[in-house]
Amino acid sequence: MEQLSACPICKNTSFSPFLVCKDYTATQETFNIVRCGSCDFVFTNPRPSQDEIARYYQVENYISHTGTQSGIINKLYHFARKFTLKQKLNLVNKLTSKGKLLDIGCGTGNFLQVVKNDGWEVSGVEPDSSARKLAIEICGKEIYDEEYLNNNQQAQFDIISMWHVLEHVHALNHRLVQLKNLLKPNGRLIVAVPNCASFDAAHYKQYWGAYDVPRHLYHFKPADIKKLFEQNLFEVENILPMKLDAFYVSMLSEKYKGGNMLSGVWHGLRSNMQAARKKGTYSSQIYIIKHK
Repeated sequence: MEQLSACPICKNTSFSPFLVCKDYTATQETFNIVRCGSCDFVFTNPRPSQDEIARYYQVENYISHTGTQSGIINKLYHFARKFTLKQKLNLVNKLTSKGKLLDIGCGTGNFLQVVKNDGWEVSGVEPDSSARKLAIEICGKEIYDEEYLNNNQQAQFDIISMWHVLEHVHALNHRLVQLKNLLKPNGRLIVAVPNCASFDAAHYKQYWGAYDVPRHLYHFKPADIKKLFEQNLFEVENILPMKLDAFYVSMLSEKYKGGNMLSGVWHGLRSNMQAARKKGTYSSQIYIIKHK
């Protein structure tokens, strides 16, 4: 385990306990989440190092790496994904004319396949070797490991997407430097992350499925994303909801706390209703980001 001595966003060294959460996916171990005493950012601390973290992903039911359809929640996830992939493609096409797209943390490559079939020139990065192998089969393209981001630093991409990836990245500020170098001057970043300021996060507390310790190293609120990217000379242009995530996360949270799926559906609906009244509080949100 590695212990962070400073907040990843503001570098403050004073933290307070926030939650103790269990790794329900892989090991059943417990992990501490702390809150920064200065900027209020919450993050997992201590956490597995970059060398240790791989074993927490090596489970058959980690859906983004295996494509598993085992269990009703995963089946519902796959059903919803067909709809959300179309939404993601429509978003990309609204942001710019067809060009070059890089998807970082592409998992099994389903998003890349949809974008490629629509006429985009695509590249993918995936650190997990088994997921990378599946992505190559699905996309029919070479998918790279993370060394690609260090070895290719020309501003060449019109769109760089990270769908539920930023919360997994150990070297957070280094990743933003890589993004800044890879994105064209008029390009756009698409960054989707869970929102720990959502209704469902407040309702489920330590059972909230999107804490997903220790794979999720950081637990963002909109203010955190804005500050982090502004410090790295980016600007948040727009924030969009991911409404289906509220249902998936709430059902997962009910599973963890021993509840039932119908209750998860109800609380997912409640979360979306609350967020519709208070902007920026959806369970998961998409941030459209450009060079400052």
